[in-house]
Amino acid sequence: MSSAFGTFGELLQGVLPEADGDFLVTLPVARWAVARFEVAPHTDVLEVWPPHKKKALRLASMIMEDSGRPTGGVLTIDSTLPEGKGLASSSADLVATARAVANALDEPMPPRRIESYLARIEPTDGVLYPSVVAFHHRSVRLRARLGSLPSMAVVSVDEGGAVDTVDFNSIPKPFTAADEREYVRLLDRITGAVARQDLAEVGAVATASARMNQVLRHKWSLEPMIAICREVGGLGVVVGHSGTTLGILLDTSAPHSHGRLTAAAQACQELAGNVTVYRTLSFD
Repeated sequence: MSSAFGTFGELLQGVLPEADGDFLVTLPVARWAVARFEVAPHTDVLEVWPPHKKKALRLASMIMEDSGRPTGGVLTIDSTLPEGKGLASSSADLVATARAVANALDEPMPPRRIESYLARIEPTDGVLYPSVVAFHHRSVRLRARLGSLPSMAVVSVDEGGAVDTVDFNSIPKPFTAADEREYVRLLDRITGAVARQDLAEVGAVATASARMNQVLRHKWSLEPMIAICREVGGLGVVVGHSGTTLGILLDTSAPHSHGRLTAAAQACQELAGNVTVYRTLSFD
């Protein structure tokens, strides 16, 4: 049995002025996909449960073939991450699957090997790494480990529907050369903010990135969410750039944090009619 955490959207996502410039910065949250793989040596049939987890089944098959042990087996995935919302549910499924199959076969499965498999399947978030990371999601390649942040609350709403990761990443991005230069500056800012544990700057960069993403995937509730964030004393608004979710970041160690969370949740309920509170992960 193995697991992988999800993310709440991205602190930052855009395009840098370089080859393979598409990148994102992760925001790990305390929601997981858990995978269990049981080898069935007397059959060559591979099965997955739930049955719609076809990408995970394909990954298991690839690993089995490469291991030289093309036997059958049953892969079971249990996830608390909603699908198609921008919370890295598919990435977490795949990373947990790679680890579970490798454990069952006693195969080494370092991060770079997992990345090589995932690059053949779909664009992927950097949920392999217990850290906030800058990650090239289209080519499935780590850019940099940025470090850890204190745990925060994310008071979120969901605008509804679902987004397919592969379809979204096939859309041409309408960012200009000036936009790409701004993404360089934002990446520098978030890198410094994580290093300094500067949560206010983290929130400011997340909000800026959410606004820049409006030309690619517009969210009707973004400006109202930013207004709520300002009213309750939040850090900023983080979004699933390729998803349907938005969230207000709150410093849970700040004075009156519980009251701020309650106020944010009430305002978000009035705005969108659905509220979920997530906790970000902090890594020592």
